[in-house]
Amino acid sequence: MRLRVSYQLSITSMVGVLVLGVGLGLVVLSFDRARSITRSAALTFIDRVAEHTADRVDGEFKGVLDTLEVLATLPAITSSAIANNPPLYAVMAALLRRHAQLYNLYVGYDDGAYLELDDLSRVGDAARGQMGTPPDSAFRLAVIGKAQEQQTRAQVTQYLSAGLAPIARTERETDYDPRGRPWYRTAIDDTAGAVTAPYVSVLTALPGYTVRLPFQGDRHGVVAGNILLADIGAFLRAQQLGASGVVLLFDDNGRVVAHPRMASVLHQRAPGGQLELPHLDQMLDVDITPPLNAWMAGGAAEQIFSRATDGRTYVAAFRSVPSAGSAHLRLAVVAPLDEFFAAVEAGRRRLVLLALGVVLGTLPMVWWIGSRLSRSMKDLARETERIQNFETASPRPEVRSLIREIDDLGRSVATMRTVVLTFARFVPKRLVQQLVTTGAALRLGGTRREVTVLFTDIEGFTAITEKAAPEQVMIQTSRYLGVLSAAIMEHGGTVDKFIGDAVMAIWNAPADDPDHVAHACAAVLACRTAIQQLNAAFEQEGWPAYRTRFGLHTGEAVVGTIGSADRMAYTVLGATVNLAARLEPLNKDYGTDILVSAEVAERVSERFVFRLVDTVRPRGFQEPIRIFELNAVRDMVPSPRPIHRVR
Repeated sequence: MRLRVSYQLSITSMVGVLVLGVGLGLVVLSFDRARSITRSAALTFIDRVAEHTADRVDGEFKGVLDTLEVLATLPAITSSAIANNPPLYAVMAALLRRHAQLYNLYVGYDDGAYLELDDLSRVGDAARGQMGTPPDSAFRLAVIGKAQEQQTRAQVTQYLSAGLAPIARTERETDYDPRGRPWYRTAIDDTAGAVTAPYVSVLTALPGYTVRLPFQGDRHGVVAGNILLADIGAFLRAQQLGASGVVLLFDDNGRVVAHPRMASVLHQRAPGGQLELPHLDQMLDVDITPPLNAWMAGGAAEQIFSRATDGRTYVAAFRSVPSAGSAHLRLAVVAPLDEFFAAVEAGRRRLVLLALGVVLGTLPMVWWIGSRLSRSMKDLARETERIQNFETASPRPEVRSLIREIDDLGRSVATMRTVVLTFARFVPKRLVQQLVTTGAALRLGGTRREVTVLFTDIEGFTAITEKAAPEQVMIQTSRYLGVLSAAIMEHGGTVDKFIGDAVMAIWNAPADDPDHVAHACAAVLACRTAIQQLNAAFEQEGWPAYRTRFGLHTGEAVVGTIGSADRMAYTVLGATVNLAARLEPLNKDYGTDILVSAEVAERVSERFVFRLVDTVRPRGFQEPIRIFELNAVRDMVPSPRPIHRVR
């Protein structure tokens, strides 16, 4: 049995337990709960930092790729018009200025020709001195012609001002061939990515990547550019993650390419030593291998883990940089949990005490509100139950309340009572009860099921109406239809519709009735008895007797709602309905009152007395059918009488 409690007790208990539970929970479970809240907030914050940083890095790579796509479509590039072409150099300089991370742009062709433009402001004073650049130069331009049979070619190098005016020019022999360089050779491979493996620039001592893009035009070649991660390192340093928090970029091999302390680490290399990227264990004080491996295996991108040596708890978030492609660049954000939310931990106890005070202060008010609400809600519950049970014996007063919403609900319930009771007079009452009980709505459409269908008609009704006043016909016929409806519904039937003086009724719809055939037969006999009693009253009033003919058939039909969206009717359709309608007028031919089909007689032959009347082929049907007269309930058998077809 389902447990049920009163509204007053439930609302008072619910609000009281909820508020008291929050307050006492903060007191009793303060440490565990606060830690859970802190961890959740830390994960959320660290996730936002990781997402923002990854988007920034991803945008840098996408911007460079977009720049290369623009460069690869220039006619001067596709036609290899790279020598003595100031307009082309101006375009390349403008593209370099748009991207602070882009150190240079260069193009290599399939015949060995080469063009490179370097932005000297990105290399620093030390590198400029090492390269021997003139003081006022802003760009370095290098052009190499196409390869001939000899091993060396001439490389023309120019130093240009910020306005691209020539400052110095040199020419020397070079054996440099772009076709043999990895950035060119691997770019034409269909499986190669747009971004190469990371490296440390010899001139700048900064980590970087080469981004390249093959093109095909009048000439085939590759456009490329070198990205230096100096600005990204500065951006990582700007992230506020407490005293020990850090954001870094690394690849699948564990090599760190961007870190807040990256520049100082690389400058601490031994003089003349080889420039190599540091590994994760060199740049972090905590081992992030376990959470990193878990993420790489498909786990959560945000994780909390503990350091084994000191038991300190850390929070970490990981992201991939999609536009880095084959470089497999990853981002990690790591911060100690205790540093990250120290202020939250400090104010936690004050919040607990405040919450407890609020709980104790609201409990009396909750009890008073619950008692006021429950009184009106109990009345509403009782009224809706009366509506659901169609209790219409006496009108009920509206439920009123000081609370506006409950008062409005009381008026709505009163209106609903009127609507439902009115609706039940036009739609089968059983259907209305079913709709109210289930909460379903009337919808167009139907389902196939077995039903028993009854049609009735009054013999000579037209002659009666021609001789009487219409008002009197309406009154007496309504009494007649009321008697039939009562007998039908008393035996589980549903009055589908009134068609003038005729009645159509169904069994086994909308409510299920496994014994619907027997109930329909009993209802027809009850209707005949009720009509006999009504005719006796009519005779005393001087009103003509109504002689009713019945047609009854059982079979499959489509039961449901037909019509339009604004006007519907619940009914049954199909051959079963048509045959029941054809049986009723056959009574006139055989001088009978109740004719049923063989399907009805065979189903309940042990409980009712039937007489075979004839085998006929009703209008609209191909096959002949046997028809029977329903006489009485078995053990109440009247004396036999012959059947004569009236010609």
